[in-house]
Amino acid sequence: MAHTTVDSPVGPLTLVATDGVLSGLYMTDQRYRPAQDSFGPVDASLFGDVVVQLEEYFAGTRTQFDLPLDLLGTPFQRAVWTALCSIPYGETVSYGELAAALGRPTAARAVGMANGRNPIGIIVPCHRVVGSSGGLTGYGGGIDRKRQLLDFEAQTLTLGLST
Repeated sequence: MAHTTVDSPVGPLTLVATDGVLSGLYMTDQRYRPAQDSFGPVDASLFGDVVVQLEEYFAGTRTQFDLPLDLLGTPFQRAVWTALCSIPYGETVSYGELAAALGRPTAARAVGMANGRNPIGIIVPCHRVVGSSGGLTGYGGGIDRKRQLLDFEAQTLTLGLST
């Protein structure tokens, strides 16, 4: 494992790679963030494509990430995280809708728990999942960051900056 930290509009992001593949993107004070000493040595050379794509995202010119990911979790968690990647930029779905899309319509709470343990925030867009009424419920990076990311995506679409 190796890691680096990059600046972003939502604060510092710690990028973690396992065998050269992105396995973590953690925000400051993120819930379920592993201990810093578990990330391995600092090695920024492993993260060139990740940094470029994050810069493009925050510039409003990238709406989808195209990176190899090492999603470490249970089969159910990985299924939820994969489904998150299908939520279009600037749109939201509820936990119940995501559960139904996974063929588990009664598993909204389990989807929420898996969503909260997403190890690759922003790139695996767990911020696009909201409560059944459309309200901003829990987010591992904090509700303020969730609101900031959703507002940013909506504004980018409104201004027509994204491609």
